[in-house]
This record gives sequence, C-alpha cells and structure tokens, in this order.
Amino acid sequence: MDAPLALVAGGSRGLGLLISRELLRRGHRVALCARTRTQVDAAVELLSVHGRVTGHVVDVGDRTQVQELVSELERDHGPVEVLFSVAGVIQVGPAEAMTLDHFDEAVQTMLMGPVNLTWAVLPGMRSRRRGRIGTIGSIGGVVAPPHLLPYAAAKFGAVGFSEGLSSELSGTGVTATTVIPGLMRTGSHEMARMTGDQGAEYAWFAPAASLPLLSMDAERAARAIVDATLAGRSRITLTVLAKIATRVHGLVPGTTSRAMGIVSRLLPGAPDEDTGTVLGHEAEEKLGSRTVRALTVLGSSAARRFNVRTGR
Repeated sequence: MDAPLALVAGGSRGLGLLISRELLRRGHRVALCARTRTQVDAAVELLSVHGRVTGHVVDVGDRTQVQELVSELERDHGPVEVLFSVAGVIQVGPAEAMTLDHFDEAVQTMLMGPVNLTWAVLPGMRSRRRGRIGTIGSIGGVVAPPHLLPYAAAKFGAVGFSEGLSSELSGTGVTATTVIPGLMRTGSHEMARMTGDQGAEYAWFAPAASLPLLSMDAERAARAIVDATLAGRSRITLTVLAKIATRVHGLVPGTTSRAMGIVSRLLPGAPDEDTGTVLGHEAEEKLGSRTVRALTVLGSSAARRFNVRTGR
C-alpha cells in the first residue's frame, strides 16, 4: 500500500518547509506548493533526502490553479489524505500606510487560500470518510495586534473558517485542526513587507520574531502542529504568550484592546509621504543597525536553514 499523500501549501520555506519535513519523516509522501519556482525547487532539493516529495508552482489565492493542482495530484499520485494551509504574507506598518492592495493580498492568501484548498480536497475526503486538514491561523487571528491590520483581518477569517469547518465535519471521519501559534523563529521577518517608516518597523518586528523569550523554536512548533493535526485535534495553541493572550482576551476583551492601543502609540508613526513597501531584508540593509542585527541572530539563522533566503 502506498504511503498517504499530504499537500502542504506554502511548503517551500519557513514553517511550511518544516511541516513538510515532519510529514516525510513520518512516512507520508508530500506535494508542496508555493508561488516562486526558485524556492519550490530549492525546497524539493532540501527535502528529497527525507522521502518522496514533489514541488508545484501555485498561487493559493487563484481558485483555478488550486483545483488544477489537486486534480493533477489525484490523477498522478492518488488521493490527498492530509492538507496543511500554511501560505502567508506579513505586512508591517501603521494602518495609515496600508493600502487596499495590502488587504487584498492578505485575504486572498491567508483566508481564501485555505478555503480554495479545502474545497478542492474535501469532496474526496468526505467520500472516503477520512482526512486531516490543518489551517495555520495565528494569535493575531484571536487578538488583533497593532501595525499588522491586513494580517490580522485575514487570520481572524482563517481562524473562523477553520473552527466552523471543524464543527461542520463532526462525524464525517474528516477533521479540521485550527493552529494558533504565537511568534516563531522561522526567519519570516526577512521576507515580511515593511511599510510606513520601514526601518523603524523592521527594528521592532524582527527582534520580536527572533528572541527566544518572545518566539518559539520553529522545529518544535512544526512537530507539535503535525502531531495535533494527524491526531484530529480541533485546536492547538503554541507559545506561552499566545496561550495567556487568548485566555485574557476571552475574559476581558476590552482590556486587551486598550492594551494593544497603548502598544500602538509606542510604535512608529506613519511618515508624511508614501514610502511604499520593501521586504524585511531590504529594510534591514537600509537601517544598518548593529544592535538590531545582534537581536535577530537566531531569526537570521533560521532564514538560512529554512529556505527563506532562497530566490529573494
């Protein structure tokens, strides 16, 4: 009997790459997809030593591309038994510096992406009465953080979709797991989009995504996420801070909103002119701060190890 097939969307780098690796180590075949051919090819090369993996260039926000991918996989490799929706984009900056294009990109990738993927694989899973679906949400989809408004809007939607899906699938043999991670050291800060005062935004976001007390080891997170999803758990929350924030917000939501407002006032304001958007590693080069580089050593190491830097 052939090994079960898992589809990992956003599997070419960071957390998605590590989830793909975990699945391969547990005997699954993996089909990963992402938008950039260079990164897809690099990921397949990195992962092929662990098992059978194929790479596909797909924009998860494009419903037609997703349907064609799933049809191709089921025709050539068999049914998709496990789905992980990991693909994401992070835009960092004050609300005044965000455009409608930022919101479109975030929602298409992190909300409609999981919807498109799930609706492509779900009919087959339901007919077979088995399947596992893991959707990567965020603590930013439970407690809205400042300077991440498009991200929060999309992640709130993804969390709601996944939790609702879990209820709808009760008794079908198919399970949906909502993953609520806090910050993880994936190296994602190097590819995050910085807008507004780009250097100042990078100077707070990158260390937060890199320091051990604020962020979680991404390899440990990937193991926990795969464990929970394959076990059919309805929800998993990662990092102590994320667990505390979730509980406090559930008890006193007004207090957490006011606290986020205070944090927002401490963060950089929007410049008078439109500065556009740059990637995190570009903002770092412009900033040229030795202190920030020292605070992001672990995050930068993760970026190199987890294929984040390939194909910039």
